[in-house]
Amino acid sequence: MALQLMGGVAALAAWYALYSQLLPFSNWLTYDLFGLAPASHLGSAVQFFAYDTPKVLMLLLLVVFLVGILRSFVTVEWTRRALAGRRESAGNVLAALLGVVTPFCSCSAVPLFIGFMTAGVPLGVTLSFLISAPMVNEIALVLLYGLLGWKVAALYFATGIGVAVVAGWVLGRMRLEPYIEDWVRDIRAGEAAMADQRMTWTQRFAYALDSVKDIVGRVWKYVVLGIAAGAAIHGYVPEGYLAAIMGKATWWSVPLSVLIGVPMYTNAAGIIPVVEALLGKGAALGTVLAFMMSVIALSFPEMVILRKVLKPRLIAIFIAVVACGILLVGYLFNAII
Repeated sequence: MALQLMGGVAALAAWYALYSQLLPFSNWLTYDLFGLAPASHLGSAVQFFAYDTPKVLMLLLLVVFLVGILRSFVTVEWTRRALAGRRESAGNVLAALLGVVTPFCSCSAVPLFIGFMTAGVPLGVTLSFLISAPMVNEIALVLLYGLLGWKVAALYFATGIGVAVVAGWVLGRMRLEPYIEDWVRDIRAGEAAMADQRMTWTQRFAYALDSVKDIVGRVWKYVVLGIAAGAAIHGYVPEGYLAAIMGKATWWSVPLSVLIGVPMYTNAAGIIPVVEALLGKGAALGTVLAFMMSVIALSFPEMVILRKVLKPRLIAIFIAVVACGILLVGYLFNAII
């Protein structure tokens, strides 16, 4: 254990030393090696890409590894047992908070939904989890902190949890159980098939490394594409241009950003570099947060997957309630910030 701890400290020190040199390296690469002018559109875009790409990927590697260790304690099965039998309100809050640290991807939405329902978790509580898990995840929070600062990350966390809690509570009060697919409602609760496993620290480190390989291996392409889009916005969109389209004074910018975001298919790691560039060009914070939330929480592919367990009317109501919550967040932050 002591040897592993020393190795971890050494790796963290090496990570920090490399991370601290990314900005000087990107400037050298862009302006010295490539000979691009700092004031040019191309120079600005290339420097943004050369700096943000390794920065975001290094943040991803670190946070996924650390959260992988945390997730070795907080498994999906543990989450299901923690939520089983919980009453609404308190259950909505707990479900939204557990969604932040519980392993989740769109492909796991159906088995998680079935597992929660058969364990006696109320529908509204289950939906709070399914809203929070993709939207307020550790990758989103750490990247927001690394790129935009702790205030934006804290605002996103608080409002994301708020949308998940309130939307789940509202959906739970609407008594929508008849709109769950019949075959799901016919399943009877059973005992958990997975027994608790006591991991050694060696196993936890191995689990965290596997998480890095799996998650970073799946999202790095979206990260690079998102940064490329952000670089194009950063380099070629004039300063303040987006204020006319996505600014506070434009009342329709928030609903338009939500409508644009829903059919898009990406994840937090891919959309945050775009968010960074939009804010830098004059877009309002509330509008950008609404856009980001709609992309992550109401993605079209996830709705298609949930159609296996939810009838169309429930999916439509789910989208409408969550979208209203996101719109409220957008208008609120545009009004107060």
